[in-house]
Amino acid sequence: MRERRVGRPAGPRDSSAPVEGTFATSTGQAAWVPEHDGSWTLYVNGVPSSPVRVGDPAALDFEYLQWMADVIRLVLPPTAEGPLRAVHLGGGACALPRHLATVRRAEGQQLRQVVVELDAELATRVREWVDLPRSPELRIQTGDARGGLAARRDASADLVVRDVFSGDSTPRHVSTREFLAEVDRVLAHGGLYVANAVDRTSPVGLKAEVATLRAVFGHAAAAIEPGVLRGRRHGNAVLLGSRSPLPVAALTRVLGAGAAPARLLHGEALEAYAAGAPVLADPLPAVPTT
Repeated sequence: MRERRVGRPAGPRDSSAPVEGTFATSTGQAAWVPEHDGSWTLYVNGVPSSPVRVGDPAALDFEYLQWMADVIRLVLPPTAEGPLRAVHLGGGACALPRHLATVRRAEGQQLRQVVVELDAELATRVREWVDLPRSPELRIQTGDARGGLAARRDASADLVVRDVFSGDSTPRHVSTREFLAEVDRVLAHGGLYVANAVDRTSPVGLKAEVATLRAVFGHAAAAIEPGVLRGRRHGNAVLLGSRSPLPVAALTRVLGAGAAPARLLHGEALEAYAAGAPVLADPLPAVPTT
């Protein structure tokens, strides 16, 4: 789910384009909408979810996806020593997994990606209409994001991406300290957690999400558009967490120089941003009465 998008020149097209119109899914309905520049946007239950450029899988037209791609490239640079193992919580049209598969393949690195998507019918339609990589480069599993994460082995992923929305809001159960502890368990040493959050629609508050991130990860940061940070507009924020130090100088430079610049908060600035916000926790289990 995104607030705004950044256009790019149209890429090549082929016969595997999505079919314009609305279709029923397991959780409601979705629609493929063609854009004026030749790209497509997938809407899920009325909310823009994923950009697609047919024949140009490396393109990312949503600004927060561009930020995520830059962060992943800088924190987890390509290597020939082994595949990049990624778990994506939330699928949509799999724009980021599709991008990663394309660029890493071109750079000589293999990928092993798993996408956990709640909506089974949506996953089927996306496989039919989008030129996605096949297994083992990209596998789509249907189920709840947190349940899919719990099924992963310890230290089995280099990257965990959270891009989960119910309507236009992030569900609370993928925002809590206990959820992030599961992410930390699944990440290997040096692994990276990246999450998409929208300040306007966060039911718990973006500052509470940041406070919870800082409570679990020793190294945390947030990429936020300056206008959003100053309260002048609403938009996406990309949250980063790791056990290992983040390349703060490189991240600050690259994120601040893109077509949609973002400011990177870290250290004391991130602490000040989240000051006074609560750390989110799972509800306590009900106590049986006698």
